[in-house]
Amino acid sequence: MPCSRDQLEQRERKTLAPYAQLSAESRGRVHSEPPPLWRTQFQRDRDRVIHSRAFRRLEYKTQVFLNGTGDHLRTRLTHTIEVAAIARNIARALDLNEDLAETIALAHDLGHSPFGHKGEEVLNDLMREDGGFEHNRQSLRIVEELEEKYPGFRGLNLTWETREGLAKHRTPFDRPSRRQRFAAKSPSLEAQVANLADELTYCSHDLDDGLEAGLLSEKKLSREVKLWAEASRAVQAEHADLPDETRRYFIIRCITDLQVRDVVETSEAAILASGVQSADDVRLQPAPLVQHSPRRRRLNLELRAYLLRNVYSNPEVFQPNNRAGVMLGDLFHYYLAHPREIGLSSQKRARRAGWLRAICDYLSGMTDRYAILEHRRLFGMKAE
Repeated sequence: MPCSRDQLEQRERKTLAPYAQLSAESRGRVHSEPPPLWRTQFQRDRDRVIHSRAFRRLEYKTQVFLNGTGDHLRTRLTHTIEVAAIARNIARALDLNEDLAETIALAHDLGHSPFGHKGEEVLNDLMREDGGFEHNRQSLRIVEELEEKYPGFRGLNLTWETREGLAKHRTPFDRPSRRQRFAAKSPSLEAQVANLADELTYCSHDLDDGLEAGLLSEKKLSREVKLWAEASRAVQAEHADLPDETRRYFIIRCITDLQVRDVVETSEAAILASGVQSADDVRLQPAPLVQHSPRRRRLNLELRAYLLRNVYSNPEVFQPNNRAGVMLGDLFHYYLAHPREIGLSSQKRARRAGWLRAICDYLSGMTDRYAILEHRRLFGMKAE
């Protein structure tokens, strides 16, 4: 006989920590639906995210390096998959709900604009008179409003807990939003895990991509970044002679492993010290319980500053992204002058949200590739 939802929920009750968010105790969905037969509510959420159009578009959106500039460089989709894998591992180690942590991780960047953080910066500036633009809020808007797949409602009708995780998602790379619809001081531990998994993943894969693109060197990293130097020495002590690519990969793997171990050990101690006994107790906490140790946090800050100087601000990254941002601005002003060209569904949305927001939704949903082609079609200019 197939394993039923009731059996899966019973398994959660038996195996998860008391402060984990149980799927059977979800606050539900905005629109009532019959419960799934062989999935929990959070497993249904995960599947809806994966099958959404917004998720598929992440394949052609920039992470750091403009999409298409290198076959092995991360895209927004591969970043998302890596975040989800790490979130699931941390949640499992802490006896939390893996399905919820993974779902929030898979959905956390659905609202990202084309051309990475530069695209977000441009849209936020263009929308400053109408609420601005912030990709975490846009992710929530996508799952609540913009996806159109079901006959009875707009959006994906995800559970309250998944939407809470998206609304509360913040990393050091994001601008905080003043708008907050979920009033709890802290989100679930699973949402906190997805937050930190996002930050942790950046640390590892931006190092890897920077080395792949030739913007970073192992020698300089060993001299100037303590986190790299420690991992490099550990790999050298255990594996003296490795091919260059294998050594580099293994050092980054070591960094990731050390980061995950630090999060698990530090967070477990913080959770036990807090005395929380339920998921709602967690929401009353004044600060996140899933965290790095103070020493690891200092090392991460040093690494982020180094990446900012040597990767994100490098002309090979900054200039193409800056040109792409100009394209996005051109498209915005063109559609503002010719609003009937943003498609029928976007035109209908303009009746509810206004033309500015409808145009912003349309642009933020574009892939890098489509935005470049659309700019070329409208302006007859070659995209460099």
